[in-house]
Amino acid sequence: MEHFVVSARKYRPQTFKDVVGQQAITNTLENAIKNNHLAQALLFTGPRGVGKTTCARILAKLINQRETQNPDEDFAFNIFELDAASNNGVDQIRELIDQVRIPPQVGKYKVYIIDEVHMLSASAFNAFLKTLEEPPKHAIFILATTEKHKIIPTILSRCQIFDFKRISVTDAKNYLAEIAEREGVNAEDDALHIIAQKADGAMRDALSIYDRVVSFSGNDLSRKAVTENLNVLDYDTYMQVTDLILENKIPQLLLKFNEVLSNGFDGHHFIAGLASHFRDLLVCKDEKTIDLLEVGDQTKAKYFEQSRKTSYQFLLQGIDLANECDLKYKNSHNQRLLVELCLMQLASISFDGEKKKSKPGIIPASHFETEAVSLSSEEKEMVREHEHDSSSHTNTRLPEDKKAQESCAKDEEEQYYSKESPAHEEPSETQKTPDPTEKTPLPEIKRERVSGLSLKSIHKKKEIAERQKAAMPAEKVMDEAFTEEDMIHHWKQYTEKLKKKGEKILASILESQTPVLNGKEIQLVFPNETMKLDLQKEEPRMMGYLKKKLKNTHISLQIKVDEATSRKYAFTPQEKYEKLKESNPLIDKLRATFDLDV
Repeated sequence: MEHFVVSARKYRPQTFKDVVGQQAITNTLENAIKNNHLAQALLFTGPRGVGKTTCARILAKLINQRETQNPDEDFAFNIFELDAASNNGVDQIRELIDQVRIPPQVGKYKVYIIDEVHMLSASAFNAFLKTLEEPPKHAIFILATTEKHKIIPTILSRCQIFDFKRISVTDAKNYLAEIAEREGVNAEDDALHIIAQKADGAMRDALSIYDRVVSFSGNDLSRKAVTENLNVLDYDTYMQVTDLILENKIPQLLLKFNEVLSNGFDGHHFIAGLASHFRDLLVCKDEKTIDLLEVGDQTKAKYFEQSRKTSYQFLLQGIDLANECDLKYKNSHNQRLLVELCLMQLASISFDGEKKKSKPGIIPASHFETEAVSLSSEEKEMVREHEHDSSSHTNTRLPEDKKAQESCAKDEEEQYYSKESPAHEEPSETQKTPDPTEKTPLPEIKRERVSGLSLKSIHKKKEIAERQKAAMPAEKVMDEAFTEEDMIHHWKQYTEKLKKKGEKILASILESQTPVLNGKEIQLVFPNETMKLDLQKEEPRMMGYLKKKLKNTHISLQIKVDEATSRKYAFTPQEKYEKLKESNPLIDKLRATFDLDV
């Protein structure tokens, strides 16, 4: 019986041209040898099975071969390999240092390849430092490791570092195809793709999996045989699941999931694969991203065909739901139910052609469409107030309780007067003063909904505001005389109404300062800008109330900010007590009764 040699050893590259997926590193090393620009200490780092040791052996061979130009000479006596995993002590490093001093008998260089160098002990690293920094001119060190972070910085600073990358799925598949052709194995393209994906960037793992699958299926390597042997869920399963989701067939979907579990697959693996499948469908939606799909041409055509059945919104929401299930899986007590619930939610994203409301993180496309909606006749009759400018609209406060709602109803005519009647329009003398006891019916105004995401929509909003302003009933000019006491009296009445409505913060702002009347101008001074801004938002409603009560439409409000007035709020304890005594004289009696100190 002939001795079997595994493919990872049988097809180990003998030259830099045979190395798969490390073109940048191999070109750099070839040029360094050609130009005699090779460092005396090299560090090869990267994942397992990507060609670190192989490149070290090829480099060690080429260094001396350049002197003789004999391709058959391997200079085995000039190459020393040390496994640092089993020789990681100071004694082994000292023996190595003693050997380095002896020049080679044949060739120009002695090459020392130290594999898994991160396994050396701290004392061994320290013993190796001086020799690594200043080795003899005939010695070259090549260190290889999968965990560069475990090597001390003083070693790293003395080496020229080469970072080996993971081998891409396409490169691994092409190399497996070459080996299959040499071996006379008839391999399907999709089968080799699955092997390359399972190897996760390691060529040695890919060759080991290839040997195992060939032993299982013989010289005909099919996709079905590979999936059965490797126990992986192929794209066919996920495509069937996706079709059932799109058709809203929840019972069949649950049966399909049960079949997957019966075949020995884990629910966590299934839901993670489903999220990846949705991602693959998403990258197929655009020609620019289709290259991100690492599958064969036939499989890519199937992905593209299914991606046409799906929408961006469905795929984004599907990925979100599957990823959420993936995160919750480990902490769930009923993991099967969690996955089944996720599948039912996926099948319910679209039902009877009607899209469900998307999650907060995903904005539906309909949100960005500009549309105008006219109200029905019943809705028009129910409209009691119209749209205002953004500042007054966003700061309208709602009552906090039922009692406040009743008081709001009593002041309806006052709110209407202040909100709906522009203060600067002067109509003719023939117009009558509105009776507060009668509720004047407002004209029917077509309310339109306009998107706020374009310049066109801004102009549209201005047109709507102008039409509403023109349709409003005009205000009658009034110019009756009044005193400062009258103004303060109605000012306090308005403050009390705000308290009853639950707007206590605004009421406290009005109480904090006493207004001063200067002609027909009401003047206020606040200690900070915040109080001024809050009152300015309330100004239209408040001034409408005062104009109505004082029967004068020419009054105006002037608000100033003087930070120096804020000092009066820094009361001493005695001042606080005097302030409280003014509002309630019984406090002084309480203090005297119990002999209290301030």
